[in-house]
Amino acid sequence: MNPLIPLPTVADHTLQAPTQTEADGSLTWITRASYLVVAITQAQAGTLLSVADTPDEHLVLLPAAGARVYCGGEIREVPAGSLLIVPPGDCSLELLGPGCVLRAFTPRQADLCARAANAAEFATPRPGVAPLVDWPAPVEGFRLRVYDLNVALTEGDKTRVFRSSNLMINILRERQEPRDVSTLSPHAHADFEQASVTLSGVHLHHLRTPWTPDMRTWRADETVVVGAPSVTVIPPGLIHTTRNVGPGPALLVDLFAPPRSDFARRPGMVRNADEYPLPPELNA
Repeated sequence: MNPLIPLPTVADHTLQAPTQTEADGSLTWITRASYLVVAITQAQAGTLLSVADTPDEHLVLLPAAGARVYCGGEIREVPAGSLLIVPPGDCSLELLGPGCVLRAFTPRQADLCARAANAAEFATPRPGVAPLVDWPAPVEGFRLRVYDLNVALTEGDKTRVFRSSNLMINILRERQEPRDVSTLSPHAHADFEQASVTLSGVHLHHLRTPWTPDMRTWRADETVVVGAPSVTVIPPGLIHTTRNVGPGPALLVDLFAPPRSDFARRPGMVRNADEYPLPPELNA
């Protein structure tokens, strides 16, 4: 094993016991990365998901079911196909139909962080991961923000990137056919982790460890096959590319904490960039 690059964390929830069972019997799996906690719930109509005293904003993705949101004294119904950025504080979601719910937090949501199935893997800091540093607060202050993902996806777009003050999400276009193997995109990240979340379909993560001068550290290429839902945490330095196989639909979501500065600085890349200022050093 290359000692410089940790192994990826693979949490295939189709093979893994749930982390917790909600009051109505719905199942939730909790997985963490260095500065990210992901909770995925296979919810029923009426499932209630609550968090209290959240110190940061968190993200909620509702790909298949709408919800009634109780937040900051506000009650709001949001449709399926929505992304929510939820302000700090208390929040409850009441699902209006069955479907998968993705929630993403920073590890400052300590109770969820401690319950993660892979918490022991991150008991000590991972090498090469840039620290979690808060970016500036939104220009109009913290509030519930709701984005219609259908409006956000125009013809030819492959990604929908949104961010909060310390999280970033990239919701890729849902694929109906297997990915063309002649158009893959192998790459590595210098100093941040990527949590790739499969919400529908079957995905293959192709992984390659760069060679070091010491041949004894080399690792063979690896292909990880995951179903839905699942979370795969890819460490810095690991060359990776992903493709879906079999019939669609196949939906992949990538999460980052802190936000990716390369995406944040690219004009037009982040759909809600006008709401969240860049750190001063990125404006230089």
